[in-house]
Amino acid sequence: MSDAASRPVQVRGEVLSTRRVGAYHHMSLVAPGVADPTRPGQFVALAVGGADTGLVLRRAFSIYRVNSRGVYGGTVEIVFAVHGAGTAWLAQQPPHTPIDVVGPLGKPFALPREPVSATLVGGGYGSAPLFGLAEALRSRGCRVDFVLGAASEDRLFGALDAKRMASTVAITTDDGSSGLRGRVTDALPQVMDRAGTEVVYACGPMAMLRAVSEVTRDRGVTAQCLVEESMACGIGVCMTCVLPVRDDDGVTRMVRSCVEGPVFRGEQVRWDDIGTVPADTYGAPVVAH
Repeated sequence: MSDAASRPVQVRGEVLSTRRVGAYHHMSLVAPGVADPTRPGQFVALAVGGADTGLVLRRAFSIYRVNSRGVYGGTVEIVFAVHGAGTAWLAQQPPHTPIDVVGPLGKPFALPREPVSATLVGGGYGSAPLFGLAEALRSRGCRVDFVLGAASEDRLFGALDAKRMASTVAITTDDGSSGLRGRVTDALPQVMDRAGTEVVYACGPMAMLRAVSEVTRDRGVTAQCLVEESMACGIGVCMTCVLPVRDDDGVTRMVRSCVEGPVFRGEQVRWDDIGTVPADTYGAPVVAH
């Protein structure tokens, strides 16, 4: 599996439209030169707060959809929830607000060379990047099944989109307000067995990705996980998004989610050790006794 990523560009974009979708905000941005090279799983980093802001760091957002054609010279769509001052500012911006955009960033999902049965697992608005992926997989003759979960019905994203493009769609909510009461991993094993799943793609909260990785490991299936580590610069300089990943040679290294990721194979991420530097990590400091 392979899919090359292109070099990012920095452009002066602007808000085209913003609308509420359940508990989330869906924004379309004019960003010439960003849409065309974008591959599923990549993200953009936006400057927030306006010209006189004290918000120095950019905010990273997974790309939901792109349109490289049209009079605007390319549009990029993102989906987000308000978590702090940066996203609160972004949610309030009217059309034509200028936004500095850097993208596409990160390594995309690896696409299969031959048709396979793929199950896509999304948690909350983390499901957003899976829809462009589903289109890419279907264009290669792959079977696509979805498992979408959230805390409640208003925090699900993309259920109707999924039903239009997938062979089957399983919905779970923590409170039972839609679909099965429970977590995505309560539905995933049955979906995988029924579909003959050969690869799983997942995006959502880190706890969900860890649980999905455990399910796929037990079944001998590869999981590609798009992690949700906090990213500040988006280009590998600030080192705020590092996490421990066991490489193919068996050595654990601290890698940057924004550059070496955000997509990783689930079995390589040391989920229990995220937020720490394990003692056996390559280059870890030696503690004197």
